[in-house]
Amino acid sequence: MAGGLDSHGMVLNLSEVKHAIRSEVTGQLDFRFLNDAWPEFDVSKPEGCLPTTEAIVRQIWARLSPHLPITALRLYEQPGLWADYLGHPMDAFLTIRTHFAAAHRLARPELSQEENERIYGKCARPHGHGHNYLVDVTVRGPIDPRSGMVCDLSALQRLVDDLVVEPFDHTFLNKDVPFFAECVPTAENIALHIADRLSSPIKAIGASLHKVRLQESPNNAAEVYAEVPQLEMTPSTLEAAVPV
Repeated sequence: MAGGLDSHGMVLNLSEVKHAIRSEVTGQLDFRFLNDAWPEFDVSKPEGCLPTTEAIVRQIWARLSPHLPITALRLYEQPGLWADYLGHPMDAFLTIRTHFAAAHRLARPELSQEENERIYGKCARPHGHGHNYLVDVTVRGPIDPRSGMVCDLSALQRLVDDLVVEPFDHTFLNKDVPFFAECVPTAENIALHIADRLSSPIKAIGASLHKVRLQESPNNAAEVYAEVPQLEMTPSTLEAAVPV
């Protein structure tokens, strides 16, 4: 949500926000069979849509936007699967999270050990080190009016497993992945390579790759956008509210 501060130093009264969410969303959906909860999910009607994560977040937006100045919504189906909606009539963003374990060494072959350590620090030590990488793959596309999906979720998961997890998991990236024999496997370069591998296959299943986020450690992550960033853009309404 976004807006100017009122005389009490708040954008909105939190109690009123909670009341709107409870009356319009959670009070109607909690412990309910979603297919029967809202008429939009009645697939016996021509306009009915299955209650996928993407379709649910769009309907939550439709119910909350008359009451709250929302700029973005995120709905988690589980910790590794969520959808974002920004108010576009059809488009939504779907993110899946996966992980792999790999070792790497950050060093350029034409540089001395001393020079590499000056650039990469301890990450340049000769025998390498490992990480448990988290990968978030975000795709964008129109929500299919009947299936309620941006794309075939199973197909997307297979692509990520086949093109990222399988070739990278339990490897020494510099030695086992040909691309990194010539390219230093920094978090940034790994994320770029993942985006390059996924972009065309994701297009083939009917969506567009929006972003790859690679979490290397608790305090280090890299993000690569395959198209103009949207999810992290500052809403124009918020920019207008900032005093100059």
